[in-house]
Amino acid sequence: MNTALHRVIRLPLLLALCLPALQAQATQTEPVAENMLLLQTASGGWSKHHQGKAVDYGHTFTDAERAALRAPDRRDDATIDNKATTLEIVALLEAHQRTGNAAYLAAAQRGVDYLLAAQYPNGGWPQYYPDRSLYRHQVTFNDDAMTRVLELLQDIVEGKGALAQLTPTHGERARAALDRGIACVLATQVRIDGELTLWAAQYDEATLQPAKARSYELPSLAVAESVGVMRLLMRQPQPSPQVLTAVEAGARWLEAHRMRDLARRKIDAPGEETGQDVVIVAEPGASLWARFYDLQHQQPMFVNREGEQVARFADMPNERRVGYAWYGVWPEKLLQQELPRWYNTHAEALRAITPAHAEPRPPKRP
Repeated sequence: MNTALHRVIRLPLLLALCLPALQAQATQTEPVAENMLLLQTASGGWSKHHQGKAVDYGHTFTDAERAALRAPDRRDDATIDNKATTLEIVALLEAHQRTGNAAYLAAAQRGVDYLLAAQYPNGGWPQYYPDRSLYRHQVTFNDDAMTRVLELLQDIVEGKGALAQLTPTHGERARAALDRGIACVLATQVRIDGELTLWAAQYDEATLQPAKARSYELPSLAVAESVGVMRLLMRQPQPSPQVLTAVEAGARWLEAHRMRDLARRKIDAPGEETGQDVVIVAEPGASLWARFYDLQHQQPMFVNREGEQVARFADMPNERRVGYAWYGVWPEKLLQQELPRWYNTHAEALRAITPAHAEPRPPKRP
């Protein structure tokens, strides 16, 4: 057979054989990512719950469940609480890197569009959007909600990891939202008796004053959340004098309120309703902080489910002592490892804003 003719005959045959494989590669899917597409809400965000339970992306959805999720009247309970929305954006971008599936990239882009739309003009983020019921409209640092959003936006701006895929399309808007968010962070650092302290867990979105959420979440200084906020500020490559001052003030407060030689221990307690208890014990060299401090005297604050402040941790109901982290070591790594490096990196800038008689110093080890 003529060689040229042989090639002409073989070419369509090879294309016919290869086309299904090429099509399969172009539409490669992953079960978890497909479920994320299914659960994305109309606003572009994600809920933390499905049918009253924490979302399980490994779940096999029935036809009825899929129909309900696609219904036009489906409730839009998108949120940034419990890592919702930020988690899905990152996961979908990573899935897009593995598969090349354009639907995953598009869903992640919609997710970032949702975050940008949810931001208040003052730079804060509500816990939920568009749902404004209860305390969901408050500017929320609780459980690092707003802090995680700002970290994600900074990843986009810096082209970090999988988020670099969004830098060309969302980089400029992410930069503007990040700048507004940092301004809100600085505006919400609580000042008591003229001194900057820490951050509250949630704020009134109009006044930016600390606000109440659940019955036992009264306006207060929130240690765990403040550690996350300080890490965000310390991440800024060229921190402004206001950012430097905010971090220094937070570090001073945390060091001043370190409870030395104390540790939190969970023990068996057959006589208690939960069969367990949490006690504070002496332990040389250990450190401890309360989760919340009141806004009047900056002392540890404990609140029962009825919203009543309790004078001593030992007087809290057993269920509350065991079921909530009222004490912890959240600032330890920040103070002992991360802050000294930050001080060294920004020593010159810190000296420029610090009076000579008050030279900035890294916190000392206990």
